Amino acid sequence: MKNIRNFCIIAHIDHGKSTLADRLLELTKTLSERDMEAQVLDNMDLEREKGITIKSHAIQMEYVRGGEKYILNLIDTPGHVDFSYEVSRSIASCEGALLVVDATQGVQAQTISNLYMAVDHGLEIIPVMNKIDMDSAQPEVVADEIAELLGCNPEEVYRVSARTGDGVAPLLDAIVDKIPAPKGDPNAPLQALIFDSVFNPFRGIIAYFKVFNGAIKAGDKVKFVATGMEYDAEEIGVLKMKLHPTAEVSAGNVGYIISGIKNAVEVKVGDTITKVDEPCEKAIAGFEEVKPMVFAGMYPVQADKFEELRTTLEKFQLNDASFTFEPESSLALGFGFRCGFLGLLHLEIVQERLYREFGMDVITTVPNVSYKVYSTQGQVIDVHNPSGLPAPTLIDHIEEPYIRAQIISKSEFYGPIMKLCLDKRGTLIGQHYVTADRVELNYDIPLSEIVFDFYDKLKSISKGYASFDYHIIDYRSARLVKLDILLNGEPADALSTLIHEDHAYEFGRKICLKLKELIPRQQFDIAIQAAIGAKIIARETVRQVRKDVTAKCYGGDVTRKRKLLEKQKEGKKRMRQIGTVQVPQSAFMAVLKLDS
Repeated sequence: MKNIRNFCIIAHIDHGKSTLADRLLELTKTLSERDMEAQVLDNMDLEREKGITIKSHAIQMEYVRGGEKYILNLIDTPGHVDFSYEVSRSIASCEGALLVVDATQGVQAQTISNLYMAVDHGLEIIPVMNKIDMDSAQPEVVADEIAELLGCNPEEVYRVSARTGDGVAPLLDAIVDKIPAPKGDPNAPLQALIFDSVFNPFRGIIAYFKVFNGAIKAGDKVKFVATGMEYDAEEIGVLKMKLHPTAEVSAGNVGYIISGIKNAVEVKVGDTITKVDEPCEKAIAGFEEVKPMVFAGMYPVQADKFEELRTTLEKFQLNDASFTFEPESSLALGFGFRCGFLGLLHLEIVQERLYREFGMDVITTVPNVSYKVYSTQGQVIDVHNPSGLPAPTLIDHIEEPYIRAQIISKSEFYGPIMKLCLDKRGTLIGQHYVTADRVELNYDIPLSEIVFDFYDKLKSISKGYASFDYHIIDYRSARLVKLDILLNGEPADALSTLIHEDHAYEFGRKICLKLKELIPRQQFDIAIQAAIGAKIIARETVRQVRKDVTAKCYGGDVTRKRKLLEKQKEGKKRMRQIGTVQVPQSAFMAVLKLDS
């Protein structure tokens, strides 16, 4: 056990952690040159296309130094704020972390929040400055920033270039020397923490775990503590690039278990594995329960695919434990699910993965956050969906979630960023200069204001320099109204939103204009209206497709023409009563991009 080292790499998005992982795999000869490719741990097509890590990956390396063999378990982590749950799980399974900072960009908001998470878990931090070979690198400035953040000397920061491989070799020695070996008793009853799971259509569910105490052997009868289910460990092993079966995995090590589990609900990330005949006294205190921030409805394109969508979402939840869902129904879209996400990028990735990995095409409704509604009878109702709002006469007041946003940017963008936050109903809490030309701003902002386009706007006004991180702080009272969209007098509940009173008129007008462009013309006029309660605040009309019925009347009395027009008018009226308005999927998505 003294030769095992478990560590993760934490960094802001795009600071080069996947490339650094590649170099470590090369140096330890874990992969042959033939198998090596760029960002080898990012094995999803989507990760490669977008250049981000979505899922944390575990891999075992062997490193020989001075005749002694060390086992290094690396758990790669995502960098985007929407995937911070994956990071928390990796940190729970490690004793140390490499903190990677880009020498061209310096310390960013997500770097700080991931660092705090690692420090809270008592991890040994090794500071690494990457991309020192770039022309725009500022190694001295960035080293001072890291030193100030960690309270170490700037000379203690390892300087590497993951692209060229410069300075990566001393990093392996640092991992061996500085990161403590895992603690645990190999002879105690088995106690292992599940930190991830994947679904394999042929072998069932594969659970990844870290053994804290005891050892697990192939053929053991094991029990999952939280669910109380018992299984035979058909195959266990360690995680190389592919699954590598072994006879046993003992304390301090990371491995996987295959026990033929077919039902997705039976494996919970954060659960403890123990043996049936010799159980451990108590479960491992897992990482915190995930709280979804953004909610959206997902509906199958064909109504009869509802059960298929349910099965798909259950399988998907194994790959992504931060995703939650529950059934709901809508007048316009039929039966579907109310899904919880950690942010808008997460929503976009989930939708794309459902389509690519499971061939499931879904309609997604307008995302919104969860509100607390206090009724006049003194009840508190959690509302995730505008259609679940009680009648206005029964509402005493509504509270919405607030976040504490931490924005780090170059000081030249200070003005535009402040204006953006104020437009989003933000309150300035504090500001301080990290360095001479970089400022950190702390704002309290309603979560609903950052759900749509806050991050995109922040990136564009700061030319991509600003970094953003947030955490929920509390619920505060707000003047919110329910904005309904009516199509020919019928409410389209999938387009309803809860919105602040001051923004309702402008938002209603924009939605009506957008829908006018997107809804195809029919044989009858379509009235698109935005309403608050019984009050209509905006209206647009999609004109009917007209045919000139009087074209065949040449000459003759005007009454002949009028008779034909009246006949057409009757037909249009009847058509309007029985005709339905089809809202295309693009209309639901367009609401998200109203300002662009």
